[in-house]
Amino acid sequence: MSNSTPTTDNEKKKIKGGKSQCLPSRVLHIRQIPSDVTGAEVIALGLPFGKVTNFLMLKGKGQAFLEMASTEAAVSMVNYYTPATPHLHNRPVYIQYSNYKELKTENLHNQAIFSKFGYVLKIVMFHKNNQFQALLQYADAMNAYCAKMSLDGHSIYPGCCTLRIDFSKLTTLKVKYNNDKSRDFTRVDLPFGDGQRTLDASLAATFATPNTIFPSYPGAAGFAQPLGFPQGAGISVPAAPGALGSLTITPSTVSGQIPGVTGIPGNSVLLVSNLNPEAITPYGLFILFGVYGNVHRVKIMFKKRGIALVQMADATQAQLAINHLNGQRLYGRVMHTTLSKYQTIQLPREGQEDKGLTKDYSNSPLHRFKNPGSKNCQNIFPPSATLHLSNIPPSVTVDDLKNLFASKGSTVKAFKFFQKDCKMGLIQLGSVEEAVHALIELHNHDFGENQHLRVSFSKSTI
Repeated sequence: MSNSTPTTDNEKKKIKGGKSQCLPSRVLHIRQIPSDVTGAEVIALGLPFGKVTNFLMLKGKGQAFLEMASTEAAVSMVNYYTPATPHLHNRPVYIQYSNYKELKTENLHNQAIFSKFGYVLKIVMFHKNNQFQALLQYADAMNAYCAKMSLDGHSIYPGCCTLRIDFSKLTTLKVKYNNDKSRDFTRVDLPFGDGQRTLDASLAATFATPNTIFPSYPGAAGFAQPLGFPQGAGISVPAAPGALGSLTITPSTVSGQIPGVTGIPGNSVLLVSNLNPEAITPYGLFILFGVYGNVHRVKIMFKKRGIALVQMADATQAQLAINHLNGQRLYGRVMHTTLSKYQTIQLPREGQEDKGLTKDYSNSPLHRFKNPGSKNCQNIFPPSATLHLSNIPPSVTVDDLKNLFASKGSTVKAFKFFQKDCKMGLIQLGSVEEAVHALIELHNHDFGENQHLRVSFSKSTI
């Protein structure tokens, strides 16, 4: 973390009567934070609205800067919290746009290995059993999940220093010093210390032996409770496992295979309501929710076709789908997505009338995250009007693609092939809703000769 932090002088000039005069920005300024509130608790305010890409806490001033992945996510957050002031530790905090367009902070080299998967909150490094190990805490559990999938079993150097990554039993890291042994990237005010601090006995007792796969994935269960969302405010942050993600990293000198991905326990069934009964299908929900995890089963209610259940592979993927799809327009209606009271979707019994409304996709070849180390984990973005297309055959032209999307009712605003790879391109449609419909219709579109189009949401614009 850079020692030079954004000053708040400009912020103060923008504040008059407690209201910000700043234009919308993806960087938010949060004020009057109680002194005992952690950076993770502040970051949790932003997670229901999308990915948090950077964070800076000015502990002594009771202030913080929160950078969201998009201006749209920041606008949604401000619009929600302006009439419904959030509370941390039973005290109100105030959120406004910052005059910073982005947070520029420097990462330690050790963090850089992992930061491409999401914002790293804290790192603690230590020696145990004659091995160098580290604990690393992400702001978002899905980031930790993707980092484990992508990096576990990979070598830092050819043939040696193979990473062994497991989910930690700790829910949060306590960092006292910012030095070469430990770092809290949310705190710029921590002392350097003597650099020779030994690990707290309470922490050491919780570490498993190297290469042990933990049977559970505890995030911050019950973490949402102190956030103080007003009753009936229209949004909830379920106290589900996976609000935060902690990893134990052990570099080993022995190369090994990447282990299979195991599910994260917790409620993975989503309740999706206010659907358009005339247009929705199990396959459509499978494709859309499949952008944010592996969908195992989908059930549209037989007597209430506007309501459906979607079962994800695990609780973290379910929470990710809520973060990105709750409030999204689909076939002319604003979709509501939350956790269901059910733990699994039951398949219809033999002879039971269902009319094809319940589908099992657990073995589908279209799962985006079935392979450990999948690049899809690094490219999870909220719905956007610009789609990323890949696996485009050489014979397919720009006009072919424009006509294909137009045939599905899309308004094509722009298209471009990637300069270095003509198998990929970006297509910009008339609205986010159009892009959602096009993704459902055209992901896995068959061009012939076993060439299938891959469609995902893009963070870029043309």
